[in-house]
Amino acid sequence: MTAAAPRSGPVAFVGAGNMGGAMAARLCELGWPVVVCDIDPVRQQAAETAGARLADTPLAAARALPDAGVLIVCVVDAAQCGAVLLGEGGAPGALDAMRPGQTVMLCPTIAPEDTESLAAALQARGIGCIDAPMSGGPQRARNGSMSLMVAAPEAVLARHAALLEALSSQVFRISERVGDGARTKLVNNLLAGINLVGAAEALALAGHLGLDLRTTLGVIEHSSGQSWIGSDRMRRSLDGDVAPRAHMTLLEKDTRLAVQAATAAGFAGPLGAGAARAFAQATQDGLADCDDGALLGWLQGQQRPKPDR
Repeated sequence: MTAAAPRSGPVAFVGAGNMGGAMAARLCELGWPVVVCDIDPVRQQAAETAGARLADTPLAAARALPDAGVLIVCVVDAAQCGAVLLGEGGAPGALDAMRPGQTVMLCPTIAPEDTESLAAALQARGIGCIDAPMSGGPQRARNGSMSLMVAAPEAVLARHAALLEALSSQVFRISERVGDGARTKLVNNLLAGINLVGAAEALALAGHLGLDLRTTLGVIEHSSGQSWIGSDRMRRSLDGDVAPRAHMTLLEKDTRLAVQAATAAGFAGPLGAGAARAFAQATQDGLADCDDGALLGWLQGQQRPKPDR
């Protein structure tokens, strides 16, 4: 579905990586004016090619916003969110240029308490916050079918309904409590991590049992063991393709944060901590810059997967 373009100034993005860049390109295609800031010149060039205007700093991106404009933050973690909004090393952050009535949309997977802390800093300045983690990967971000988990006061969501609709056909309104989007995303990503570790372990076992890995995966994909992330990552891994679409470090971070949230809530499940340990150990063993599908090769006792046994 094509959303109507806004009547006033641009949406600003800080962070134009796999997800942020795809979201920015989608808005450009739909006719929304977009400003993009990213520290990577290659990402900046891709955003400009897609039709965005460029900003050198988060401060400059924020200055481009209209009175009721939205700054979308698509960086990696809470530390980067803080640097973008509050500044770092004496450099001003985006909040130094933002005005009451504007809104920040936080899209990274971060701890709920970090989301709440940033939202409190925004609220103190009269700036709204949409807690809006996303899921589904760059292709779905580009075509608007990704999952967007939003938590914010209803008035804030209503004010920016057209933008949310343009970004995703799968907008899940979690609650009015900022932080619940982050909590939902951690629950989702913990399950994704468990499913991925399980898929890699099952295929590694299949190899040890002398089974053909592609045939085994084909059976799993049409049987009770199927998971989307298992199919997606294991297919690439069997082709020897560990070029990072989703770095190992992302699920290392996300599963770690999920287990920390579980501990804080007084809950200890049987699988989450094990999945978190697997991602942490694979990262420590040199796979940080690989796709998380490289877990298969790691479990097979090698750094890089081969097409088959």
